[in-house]
Amino acid sequence: MSMKDYPALILNADYQPISYFPLSLWNWQDSIKAVFLNRVHIIAEYNSEVSSSSFSMKIPSVIALKKYIPISKKPPFTRFNLFLRDNFSCQYCGDFFNSKDLTFDHVIPKSKGGKTRWENVVAACSRCNLKKSNLLLSQVNMKIIKKPYQPTNHQLQFIGKKFPPNYLHKSWMDYLYWDSELEKN
Repeated sequence: MSMKDYPALILNADYQPISYFPLSLWNWQDSIKAVFLNRVHIIAEYNSEVSSSSFSMKIPSVIALKKYIPISKKPPFTRFNLFLRDNFSCQYCGDFFNSKDLTFDHVIPKSKGGKTRWENVVAACSRCNLKKSNLLLSQVNMKIIKKPYQPTNHQLQFIGKKFPPNYLHKSWMDYLYWDSELEKN
């Protein structure tokens, strides 16, 4: 593995990941710097080390902040958070998409007084978005799968657990509650 392949999972002082999606990670340099600044506890380490002429230490794989950082209850209204809230699925046809293949749609179009806010915007595929255009759902005989709502950060974290990242180090598993079997019989 190259040095860039040693990210550290960052846990808040309550030993919960600061974020699941995207997963809260620091590169190895930032994690070692935080150790030296006495801002974190090392929870787990990789087998690999970094060293200088007078010092050597294993690279941290899981670190916990010493000071708790409160997480806002209201997530920012971003395209990514909207897609996450809607499980990366079109709220009209129900198909799943990569974020690059999704758009967002105003349930009540802006041209008809609709606002750009959580309660009026949904993830939509291009085909459904074009079909609906700037019309009301009743005008195009379409239905919405799930009524849009403003999620909490806790709800987005819960949804994010369904989308584990491409890389998960074994030392992280006790802190990430992915839907995996804990013990084989």
